[in-house]
Amino acid sequence: MINMHTLKVGTLALCFSVFLGACASSGDSPTGTPSEVQEVQTQLLGDMPLPAASKIIGADSLIIGRGDNWVGRVTLSGVQTPTDIYAFFQSEYPRAGWTTISAVKSKTSILVFTKGDRTATVELNEGPLTGPKTMIVITSSPKNANVVAPSRK
Repeated sequence: MINMHTLKVGTLALCFSVFLGACASSGDSPTGTPSEVQEVQTQLLGDMPLPAASKIIGADSLIIGRGDNWVGRVTLSGVQTPTDIYAFFQSEYPRAGWTTISAVKSKTSILVFTKGDRTATVELNEGPLTGPKTMIVITSSPKNANVVAPSRK
């Protein structure tokens, strides 16, 4: 016969295991071989090269459209250090036809690029202690977006 204490501990352990399992696989990023993941990311983000093995975090991203005309924000996890990823963007974006407008290397690094009528802002932050080495946020928008300031009442 099972006593009440053993039942409570077993139930608690089961609930905790289910919770950890749910956290371990959120399903945000495309899955498959590295080339398949790269193909999906290219279909979404078009001519914006991404660092090797970086993965889209779907819950933190808002991608409107696809290919070379998408707008919004995409958040990625990177396996390289922020310094290595900064160097990647500085070298690879100009190779893909993007012009560097501004680049600031610091604890939070910011790079701004333009190409045609588009602007891309790349923000790099050190990742959490137990997570990816670098968090990457790319914001893409039309270069001359009509921004209206709120009116005072």
